[in-house]
Amino acid sequence: MSRISAAALVVALLATACTNSARDDPADHFPVAPVVTVLASGLTAPWGLAFLPDGSALLTERDSRLIKAVARDGTVRTVQRVTEANSSGEGGLLGIAVSKDYSRDKLVYAYYTTAHDNRIARFKLGETPQPIVTGIPVSGIHNGGRITFGPDGYLYAGTGDASARGRSQDVTSLGGKVLRMTPEGKPAPGNPYPGSLVWSYGHRNVQGLAWDSHGRLYASEFGQNRHDEVNLIQPKHNYGWPTVEGVGGGGRFTDPLVTWNPPEASPSGIAILHQVIYVACLKGERLWRIPIAGDGTLGRPQSLLVGQYGRLRHVAVGPDGSLWLLTSNRDGRGDPVAADDRLLRLDPKALNPG
Repeated sequence: MSRISAAALVVALLATACTNSARDDPADHFPVAPVVTVLASGLTAPWGLAFLPDGSALLTERDSRLIKAVARDGTVRTVQRVTEANSSGEGGLLGIAVSKDYSRDKLVYAYYTTAHDNRIARFKLGETPQPIVTGIPVSGIHNGGRITFGPDGYLYAGTGDASARGRSQDVTSLGGKVLRMTPEGKPAPGNPYPGSLVWSYGHRNVQGLAWDSHGRLYASEFGQNRHDEVNLIQPKHNYGWPTVEGVGGGGRFTDPLVTWNPPEASPSGIAILHQVIYVACLKGERLWRIPIAGDGTLGRPQSLLVGQYGRLRHVAVGPDGSLWLLTSNRDGRGDPVAADDRLLRLDPKALNPG
């Protein structure tokens, strides 16, 4: 794990789009060690996680292209292989989401890489995936991949620039965007560009999407060399990539709420629990905790699990109000131990001691 130099933390107002520049000073570690339970081990580069109405979960493995079911007692079984997925570089079987009406329609959604594109498909478990969105740019890197249903009932997807920076500023491209669509994959009503899935643009590589209790959408974004980000996503806003990395939009671009140097973050999945943003970090090998105050201000970021479980790919709120975490130590960039990769559960009581 990288040695991190201490630095001051600047606390900012969300409403004015100022930015927290977070550094991992030991004084900024969360004061309570969460109780962590290993729910499952022996996974291989798990990537996505979604919950079924009965409290069990579905997770994806990027390289094996398997969808696995995790029972509430932690028992894991394989339910499907997405054979069309192509696991190469950062691509493969990525995000997964469950229909808002799953009890009736039994539909599951997956975001995956093929030899020609990234795409989103829906299907009943055990049946052939039916693509609903195709043509998302593909590359060995920056494939995005997170999908989740919003409180408005529409499906959102985070995409990457697929190593071609110009796509992020091109609103006719699906690369480097946050997309918003109907469950059938059509542009959702109210999208800012007629006939387009594009909701926001100017992104480098979005792999985390989550809403707070006020319906505000936040996204995590990988920077290049200087600044990883958490952004407040608003329709038609331009988040600056590749012209700006981090803060510096000068009014033309929307600045991030929080930035880190990549050794402290490389953020992938995010979750929001009790008005606290949790950010799972790959290179940073930690979980960041960022409170959202009632007046819209962001509190001081604090780190948890620093270096304890290696690379963290995703965090999600479980049906019981706990946090579930996926490690990513067998993705070709980690240092796996025998138990890797793992599905972890964090007890919510310790996370909200007040």
